[in-house]
Amino acid sequence: MPRPSVEAERKAQILASTCKVIAAEGFRHLRVSDVAKDAGVSGGTVHYYFETKRELTDAAFEHCFEQSVARRRWILESDEPPLSRLRMVVESYLPEGAETVEAWKVWAELWVEAIRNPELQELNERFYGEWRDIVASIFRDGQRSGDIHAPGDPVELANMMVSMLDGLALQVLAGSKAMTVDAMRTTCLRFVDQLSTASVG
Repeated sequence: MPRPSVEAERKAQILASTCKVIAAEGFRHLRVSDVAKDAGVSGGTVHYYFETKRELTDAAFEHCFEQSVARRRWILESDEPPLSRLRMVVESYLPEGAETVEAWKVWAELWVEAIRNPELQELNERFYGEWRDIVASIFRDGQRSGDIHAPGDPVELANMMVSMLDGLALQVLAGSKAMTVDAMRTTCLRFVDQLSTASVG
């Protein structure tokens, strides 16, 4: 049996390849053989770590979420004022750059499939809830410090911002001529700027 460190590395490699294939081919067209090919391992190796395709895809969605948060950990741990942190969140989630675009495509696949799949609905509920809580904590800090003047529940404010990022990013990915990355940036940053001067809603 491989050493634990080797196992962890290979497992992460397989999950990264699964996310890549989901983003490129879609959730429903995912084949274990394609994942194995991209990861440079055999199909048997994939099944050694993940007995079923569902096990593999669930773990891949979780891997995508964890990697997304990890890439932005520096923002969450920053000493910058809350409004600055919200602006950094916006910039970091704009669908540009291969890594971020791939992650957005994986999330889009999860959302579409979750409409019909109760198991994926549970995954979405957990991941989305954790992400909303992270953004809400920034709003909460801003209200306490006086940096954010918008009244109301921080979770509701987080929902406004997260839904704005999600909706506009999907339009960008869908190739909208009216909603480019620059237009998305302008719209989201205008929302953040309004938090310091007036109520939102």
